[in-house]
Amino acid sequence: MATAVREALAKAQRSAVHLEMRDSYMRDDPEFIRWQEGHRYDPADRASWWRSWLDVVVATTARGVAMRRLRVVSEPLSDYARYEYDITFTNVAAGEQVRWLPRSRAKGLLLPVLDGWVMDADTVILHHFSGDGQWIGDRMEVVHDAAMAERIVAAYDAAWERAIPHEEYDPA
Repeated sequence: MATAVREALAKAQRSAVHLEMRDSYMRDDPEFIRWQEGHRYDPADRASWWRSWLDVVVATTARGVAMRRLRVVSEPLSDYARYEYDITFTNVAAGEQVRWLPRSRAKGLLLPVLDGWVMDADTVILHHFSGDGQWIGDRMEVVHDAAMAERIVAAYDAAWERAIPHEEYDPA
């Protein structure tokens, strides 16, 4: 995870919301490739799947910061989204709330065109990806704009209400 997000999470005091709207990211990610080859994490073997990002989630949520991740997805899920679904139990175990919003349930919602984060309703981190899901340019843009953050959070909250908690979502 990029330094900008880790630094913003370290400073967050109340909330951190993450919006993901692509069906595919970084298809050259070694973990995704391993998953394609049949590797699956064993929920009972925490040591095999725990990674430094999850330490960040634990530290953030332990301070009382509500971390929410919303994934807007096409159905049936792409291979990459199915991979994300299969590993999301790790995020939940670390304290992150995750919901899935099938595009078919998003009718009438107005969502930002870029993925990203809003921290404490004043810091926005926008992610820049190419059409095939690879990072481009400076990768992330940090914007300190409370009005922009407020608009994004309002859209996010409307989508969050329609989304399905990870524990209830069935991508079958």
